[in-house]
Amino acid sequence: MGNTTQIEQALERFKAAQEQMMAMNYATSILFWDASTGAPKSGADKRSTSIGTMSGFMYKLLVNETMDADLNLLTNHLDALSDVDRVRVVDTKKEYDKLTKIPMEAYQKYSALTSKASMIWEEAKENADFKLFEPYLEEIVSYLLKFAEYRGYQNHPYNLYIDDFEEGMTIDQLNTFFDTLRARIVPLLEKIQASGKQVATDFLGQAFPVDKQHTVSTDLLKTIGFDLNRGWFKESVHPFTMGLDVNDVRLTTHYYENDLKSALLSSAHEGGHAIYEQNFSEKVQGTPLATGTSNGFHESQSRIYENNFVLSRSFLSYFLLKLKADFPEQLGSIGDLAFYEGMNKVEPSLIRIEADELTYSLHIMIRYEIELGLFDGSIKVSDLPRVWNEKVKAYLGITPKHDGEGVLQDVHWSEGMFGYFPTYALGSAYAAQLMHYMKQDLDVDTCLKNGDFKPLTAWLNDKVHQYGSLVKPVDLMKQITGEAFNATYYCDYLEQKYSELYGLK
Repeated sequence: MGNTTQIEQALERFKAAQEQMMAMNYATSILFWDASTGAPKSGADKRSTSIGTMSGFMYKLLVNETMDADLNLLTNHLDALSDVDRVRVVDTKKEYDKLTKIPMEAYQKYSALTSKASMIWEEAKENADFKLFEPYLEEIVSYLLKFAEYRGYQNHPYNLYIDDFEEGMTIDQLNTFFDTLRARIVPLLEKIQASGKQVATDFLGQAFPVDKQHTVSTDLLKTIGFDLNRGWFKESVHPFTMGLDVNDVRLTTHYYENDLKSALLSSAHEGGHAIYEQNFSEKVQGTPLATGTSNGFHESQSRIYENNFVLSRSFLSYFLLKLKADFPEQLGSIGDLAFYEGMNKVEPSLIRIEADELTYSLHIMIRYEIELGLFDGSIKVSDLPRVWNEKVKAYLGITPKHDGEGVLQDVHWSEGMFGYFPTYALGSAYAAQLMHYMKQDLDVDTCLKNGDFKPLTAWLNDKVHQYGSLVKPVDLMKQITGEAFNATYYCDYLEQKYSELYGLK
């Protein structure tokens, strides 16, 4: 048993090591930001070398005999710690065990494999040649199954990888979620396609000068509640958000001159992530808990701003007046309803990142079913092109012409990121559940009609953002709504919105 002095000394060493790791992570994040927002490509090798060196330092700070002893002591005396320190220790012990249960030699070989696989994937995608990527993906899945045995898991190896991204989530819960989606959203899509209603979107494809798009996107971020005095907004090839500190949150969008919708929605989406990162309480600031509680909850914040708020008819009516002032020639004659319908048009696409709000989660369902099959052995890697095309046809009613726009479209599997995809769909579903309960406390539609996001963002600050990852996702949903995650709210929201938009009975 450790005495009080030993516990205090262990906690002090633990916090000091974490502060050093956070400093290293801050520096590597800055290098990534630079690389993504205009740093010279000629410096890529040096940046990669620096990131690799700092990653090695971070590993040594976490995995060593002193940290092992301190974590064991602190884990055995959690009741002597504050609530923040308790969660910090538990989270770090989990990460420590994850890293140390896998033999170093095996992990190094796996890291080399995924590095090579990512390059091979790029070539395979470009040439629509799955056979080129197939042996690498087979080996990645094999390694992950082996690592699951090393780490230990409950009931199914895939549960381990889901939990890495969405703590507390299991395949039983995901199966219930996707079964509900399959039963309600696939028939809804079929009804929309059979309705014959044509929605015009040509006005969104006119020429919209990029400089004006940037001004409009910046104004949109301010409107929804992002504090630009504590953040930075730039352009990158792929939009992303980076929370370095509550006082240094950075996000990007990408502009296409002939696609106004893309920049507006990516700005709103990344804005939701960024608002989360700006509003952690003082209690968790400066600790590793100053981050989203899970991938799914972080995605819920981007989705609630993008879909439930910005794409609502109430807000688009307000926003169109502002857009007409900036783009009078392009949008001057467009009415509120036509603008709302155009922004929310349902049209199944082959590419996940181009999917509309209704069909997006069907893309995720396809990937989830395949990942589960690969892990339980019911699907072989060699069968993926056929299985992928069959599922796309069944759920979306379309078929890829080649594997480049089919099974090879995402980078995730080449990087070993199994268990990540489901969090995209969970985010949309969490958002709908949060929205249901927000409407019990606030007149959301009136706020959106007036472009007044302060009450909405304040509600999310209070219910979600302030806790960071101090409260875990399962507990946070129950704390906010009084019930567990429930996919019914998401399906109800989609059915109501799109049945009305397409005039379905």
